[in-house]
Amino acid sequence: MIMNITKRQPVSVGEILTEEFMQPYRLTQAELARLMGVSRKTVNELCTNKRSVTAETALMLATVFANTPDFWLNTQQRNDVWHVLNSKRRARRVHNAKPLPANRKRTALQSVA
Repeated sequence: MIMNITKRQPVSVGEILTEEFMQPYRLTQAELARLMGVSRKTVNELCTNKRSVTAETALMLATVFANTPDFWLNTQQRNDVWHVLNSKRRARRVHNAKPLPANRKRTALQSVA
């Protein structure tokens, strides 16, 4: 089952990073890069949505801005899902996936809690 998602693209990580965090703190890309311990190019690619947020990046951003890595990862994931569902080719591949038959039982080894 595919989730219902709006046709309007979610706010991007780059837009949130720039408008909701960097601008209010008056941070430049170079300053944020220094605080994160990464290159300015890395920050620029995040701000321009040319680089996705990884778990490592989310942890760094959460440390700098005193929020959670989940905030950054969830924002990235919302955009990733939207892009898949709004790309005909990629959405078709997802829709071609078949669910496991209901009568298929899990073995004891597979049903680890």
